[in-house]
Amino acid sequence: MDRRELADFLRRSRERLRPADVGLPDGPRRRTPGLRREEVATLTGMSADYYIRLEQARGPQPSPQILAALARALGLGDDERDHLYLLAGHRPPAGRQAGETISPALRHLLDRLADTPAQILGDLGDVLAQNCLAEELFGGVCTVSEHGRNIVWRWFTDPVVRGAYPVEEWEHYGRQHVADLRAAVARRSHDEAAVRLVRRLRDVSEEFVRLWELHEVGVRRSSRMRVVHPVVGTVDLMCERLLTPNEDQQLLIFTPPDGSPYTAQLELLRSATGVVPGLSPVPFTASAASSAAPVTVAT
Repeated sequence: MDRRELADFLRRSRERLRPADVGLPDGPRRRTPGLRREEVATLTGMSADYYIRLEQARGPQPSPQILAALARALGLGDDERDHLYLLAGHRPPAGRQAGETISPALRHLLDRLADTPAQILGDLGDVLAQNCLAEELFGGVCTVSEHGRNIVWRWFTDPVVRGAYPVEEWEHYGRQHVADLRAAVARRSHDEAAVRLVRRLRDVSEEFVRLWELHEVGVRRSSRMRVVHPVVGTVDLMCERLLTPNEDQQLLIFTPPDGSPYTAQLELLRSATGVVPGLSPVPFTASAASSAAPVTVAT
């Protein structure tokens, strides 16, 4: 907790507000700009003495609930709210979620990655879109069922998916999936979608239950994987995850390791499948389910 910076930020934020901004009358003899300390205390439901001590850099560490009330009372934007939490020594709350809506800029970027397999993935493992080369490399993802396009669900329920990976690596990939999902569920504060996915996985997979109960947590930022493709054979890839401003979406880019022979395999895949640079990204729809030969998922 940085008491001095927190006190200064609260004071400056209070002074920028006019009473009318928060539905209060100006009142008589208001000599200083902005709200009075007592007015901020009233708006947040705390005692005036407690708030005064915060602005004097001598108060105790405020709780997340108090910080949320202060952010609302002072009309803070998302970045200002996060700054308030950090000054008070707390992790900021999760940012806004995009859900399944992909921004035009992100779609444009995906479209321009014609020479590299790329996907847009939700934080719970839902594949939202992919470019043409990723479609040819990884295959279609069925969206007929609720979690049909979810890579964690398919890993633990679809034996065909595992067929594209060496048997000796199954345990490693399974633990990666579960550890990443565990982190996402916590970030979401166990919201309905996260709870439903975990419950369904527990109902159908004893292996998932075993790994989930290990309580391992590991956010996947970059990883190495091997994919067995029926046309070009085994492809060794690096997977780099680029986060978007919305915490529930990420862009995955798959590239061959430096100096590896797998660059030529991707070129062969492009020529063998007729992938044309510049084609629009391929969204996942029920009609396109299982359209490609290999059915594999990013790990």
